[in-house]
Amino acid sequence: MQNDKTTLKDLSVFTAEIGSGVFGLLQHTTSTVGQDMLKKQVLNPPGSFEALQAVQDTVKFWAKNVDQWPQIISNGTLVMLEKFFESADNSSAPPSGFALMMSNFFQKLLNRGQYFFTQFSISHLSDFLKGCLKFTELLKRDDLPALLRSELEAMQEELQHRLTNDIVQVDQRTRFKDLSRLSFHARREMKNPVYRLIDHYARIDAWRSLALATIKNKWVFPELLPASPVHFEAKGLYHPLLQVPVDYDITFSDQKNFLLLTGANMSGKTTFMRAMGVGALLAHLGTGVPASAMRISFLQGIITNMHVEDNILRGESYFLAEVHRMKHTSERLLQPAPHLVLMDELFKGTNVHDAYECTRAVVEGLLNRPHHLMILSTHLYEVAQHFKETTGIQFAYFVTDLASDGSYEFRYELREGISNDRIGYRILQKEGVLDLLRRSPRQG
Repeated sequence: MQNDKTTLKDLSVFTAEIGSGVFGLLQHTTSTVGQDMLKKQVLNPPGSFEALQAVQDTVKFWAKNVDQWPQIISNGTLVMLEKFFESADNSSAPPSGFALMMSNFFQKLLNRGQYFFTQFSISHLSDFLKGCLKFTELLKRDDLPALLRSELEAMQEELQHRLTNDIVQVDQRTRFKDLSRLSFHARREMKNPVYRLIDHYARIDAWRSLALATIKNKWVFPELLPASPVHFEAKGLYHPLLQVPVDYDITFSDQKNFLLLTGANMSGKTTFMRAMGVGALLAHLGTGVPASAMRISFLQGIITNMHVEDNILRGESYFLAEVHRMKHTSERLLQPAPHLVLMDELFKGTNVHDAYECTRAVVEGLLNRPHHLMILSTHLYEVAQHFKETTGIQFAYFVTDLASDGSYEFRYELREGISNDRIGYRILQKEGVLDLLRRSPRQG
């Protein structure tokens, strides 16, 4: 799956506030390297249906076996290993002579800094290797997913180093001369193997994080389907960032691949589309999704046209920015592999007549792309009416209760059909804008 920065921003995947956004829901790694790897996986989801299935199988395994995680490896251990291998080492030969004859007591007394650095470094290296060996014990299991097995077999191969056994035997009783000897040889022989082990650990940490996110958020694993025929079916789908979300049922197929969504402003159209986008993205990361059930085809990517921004430095107007985004969308849809396209109130940067003409033309063009899943929300009632007899388009709207006294209430309920609700004037009244404008200016 390929998603650009605009889509990730529209779906609030990464936000400025640490721990927020969709990524904040996924982040349960034990290490900084695991967190970095998780971010890479979000930015670059599996590129094929088979690869996605393999990741999902691995995440499912960790969801069932959270207690199999070795606790001995900490983020501090990995930080210490980096300092150990990257710090200056001026020794050109193994330690020998009088220095090695001194007891631990005199080493602490006369060379305190070097003593503790060596002791801590080798101790952390020992813990890391012990943890990696603990991981490889999972290879004995018959239910190990193929992707995880491959990762652990690569880890096991790195652990075949001649120093591994001596280092894992290190404890508080190990003499300084032995620590010093191990430190000298480890620096020269184990840097690359250890860094590769850390890379394996980071990937496994990221997969387990997705499993923990599924458990803690009470998500469900979706049923993954091949790209063709394109299909998206969700029951109880909701937006995971909302405190009190509303859930929806929705079904797309290659016969009904376009949803034209109407309803008043603020009635829930944008939130619904974001819920679909986030659900699709999570499914393509191999994790669970915020729904009671979901079946989804493998998608090539998600494309959003939601919050387009103008570019004053390039002299680009808001309307031109919208056109450029739609051009990008059109180029992506030339690919045969299916995409999920989310379009929210197109062409807001021009007048109503232009917006209608442009939106209608775009919809007519998009109907020539039956292998993609598309949603267009609009408050232009005329657009929906123009296409109401068109085969392949579904129509749904969000209900707004309008009272005779001018008040209104959003129910966030999705129904089949076309809405003609217009409440902009009522909102101006309710917020007191019109009353303020009718007042005479204050005299000084």
